[in-house]
Order: sequence, then structure tokens, then C-alpha cells
Amino acid sequence: MSKKIAFLFPGQGSQYINMGKSLYENINECKEIFDKGEEILEMPIKDIIFGGSEETLKSTKYNQPAILLTSLACQKALELEGIEANYVAGLSLGEYSGLIYSGIVSFEDGVKLVKSRATIMDEGIEEGVGSMAAVMKLSKEKVDTLLEEASKFGVVEVANYNCPGQVVITGEVDAIRESISIAKSLGGLCIPLKVSGPFHSSLYEKASFKYYESIKYIEINEPKKVMYSNVLGKPYSKQDDIRDLLRKQIMSPVLFEDSINHMLDQGIDTFIELGPGKTLSGFVKKIDKKANVYNIEDLDTLKSTVEKIRSKGETL
Repeated sequence: MSKKIAFLFPGQGSQYINMGKSLYENINECKEIFDKGEEILEMPIKDIIFGGSEETLKSTKYNQPAILLTSLACQKALELEGIEANYVAGLSLGEYSGLIYSGIVSFEDGVKLVKSRATIMDEGIEEGVGSMAAVMKLSKEKVDTLLEEASKFGVVEVANYNCPGQVVITGEVDAIRESISIAKSLGGLCIPLKVSGPFHSSLYEKASFKYYESIKYIEINEPKKVMYSNVLGKPYSKQDDIRDLLRKQIMSPVLFEDSINHMLDQGIDTFIELGPGKTLSGFVKKIDKKANVYNIEDLDTLKSTVEKIRSKGETL
């Protein structure tokens, strides 16, 4: 197993109908993940993923557990090919796939936590109060200027530091709306996102404490991998209160770019995104063009990625 490989798990927004279906139909161990996950969730998650409506899958309470199970199925398929990683990170929801893979929480507890998290995030803020937007082509200094100007119209904060030239902002609807023209005046772009709430904002503080009630009795184990915290932008340490960091994650910015840079400093040169879409792969390429980046979301990408990695002579 190469110590130069990192696994990355995507977050909410990457979902699509029939994601992971080819893995479910062709690999028994992947099928077991969806089957066991559905039992724990006590909801027809397979019907929602495999042939449900896009509108239903857009709902936070469904897409978060759906993405989790799909990502873990992708990881299991790769594991069966003998490929694992010592370094792990996820984007927002994706951190929970990483927590399960790294052994910090069990599969059952992780699925339960995501169900609770998704429900609380879905119900935590009244619909229409908040929104999010992607801000591109602005320096960090200009993003600070944008936030200062937009905050005159309501709460607005950074939700995600994704990669150079791209952050996601979150907050109240009026402030996000004003950010579009402010970003343009600063030479950048601000594109509204189709989300149901102002995720990773201080508006979720009350919801974060409600969620903490779900976490405080969950068993937390010693990590078997180097697992990165979204809140810290670096690996969890023995001194960290993981439960409280997961509470804070709901209302704090995701330091994804910091996490990737930290991995690069450790000599990681191969990143494998496990789950629907290629969003994280794109971020990594913008952070370091020289990095080897792959994604696995179905049987075809599994086969092609395994072939490419082996052709590069990685020690597995």
C-alpha cells in the first residue's frame, strides 16, 4: 500500500439518480453496504437512489445518506482491488465517509449520525431564510471586501475554502443576493447555488447544539488513518474533542484547501475521489496541477483508475 495515496469523499450536491448502481449490481460487498445502510436508516434509500426522482434526491434528508452509502461502496470496491490510503479527507458531509473509513466511528454509528445530521440541517432553518453562492476569480483579500460590503444586508460568511480562486459563501438571502453585484464590481463572479439552506453558517448554531445530542453518546475510536478535520484544515489529534468539532462543522467553514495543502506537504501525490462526481478532483487540480487525481463513482471508473494506478507502478 502506497503511503502517497489520499482518499477524498465528496459532499452534498454531488448526487444523481442511479449513482453507484453498477457497483450495487456487480459487487456483493457493495450491495451489502446499501442493504445494511437501508436497514439502519429505516427509509427506502435504494428506491430513492436507484430510479427515484431527482427532486426527492435533492432533499437534504435523503441525499446526505445516499451520498454516504455510494461513497463507501466506491471505497469498498477499491479496497477489494487491494488499494487503500493512509490519508483521508472529505468535504462537509464527506467527512463522515472518512470517519467511517478511518475507524473513528463504526459504519452503523456513522450512518445514524448522517441521518440525524441531515434531518437537523433540513429542518434547522426556515425555508427561504438563507442561501449559498460560489464566488470565483477573487483573491482572499477581495473576498474579505465582498463580505464586508455584503454584511450590510445581513449575515454572510465563507462556507467553503475550496481552492485558489473559489470559495463558497453562505448566509441570509438578501446578503447573498447583494454579493452577486459586489463580486462583479470586484472583477469576480458570484453564482447562486441550488441549496435548501445557509449551510456552514452561524445561522446553524442552534441546530449544531441539537445535533450534538446525537453525537455525545457515540463511541469515538482511535483513528486507523490520518483523518482530516474540516474545521481545523489538518488531521485530528489525540487532544481534539472530535464530538465538538463535528458539532462546529455544521456552522463553520470547511477548510478543504488547507487540508489538501497539508497533505501535499506530507508528500501525498495521488488523490482518489470516492463517490459521485468529480468536484473534489477539480479542486485538487487547481491547488496542485502536478498531483495525480482520479475519481471512482461506478464500475467503469473503478476499472480505469485501478489500471492507471498500477501502470504508474504504485506499491499496493
